[in-house]
Amino acid sequence: METDSDKKHVWDKVNQWEEELLFLKSIIDKTELVETIKWGGPIYVYNKKNVIGIGGFKNYFAIWFLNGVFLKDKKKRLINAQEDKTKSMRQWRFTSKKEVNEKEVLEYILEAIEIDKQGKAIKPSKKEVIISELLNKEMKQNPTLKEAFENFKPYKQYEFLEYIESAKQEKTKLARIEKVVPMILANVGLNDKYR
Repeated sequence: METDSDKKHVWDKVNQWEEELLFLKSIIDKTELVETIKWGGPIYVYNKKNVIGIGGFKNYFAIWFLNGVFLKDKKKRLINAQEDKTKSMRQWRFTSKKEVNEKEVLEYILEAIEIDKQGKAIKPSKKEVIISELLNKEMKQNPTLKEAFENFKPYKQYEFLEYIESAKQEKTKLARIEKVVPMILANVGLNDKYR
């Protein structure tokens, strides 16, 4: 049973584009993609992999291709909405239903499915290693601290190191170390309370 709050959550990415998005859905329904709801909007998956999403924004509605970087895009329809942040996602924006050419949209979607079948993807880049001289010094003097720190999973160690080393001044770094030492000793991750 769908409640109003479910509906609201699904369509919080609609704005004034309900009819246009239903039209996009009708085109997508002609493919083998399966609709799911993620991040408050419809996402279409193939074999459990996210392929495309649709949504409405203030000035346009869009279809986004999660691996759009691999599409040939001969008609030059796709844009990278966030140049610095988005490596593989590309967006195709529309400002009216008339702009939606069903044949073209289907071609792009079928190509996106094909890309997914081939398993093309951009691998996430490895995070740089962070070394904290000050924390290392602290751990040399306190073997219990060193042992406790080494018991954390690498990503949790990374969060501590990033937190300490992102401070500009040494006194801030030292203050941060003072704050995290009891957490490390108590086996509490830096972001545990948010998880």
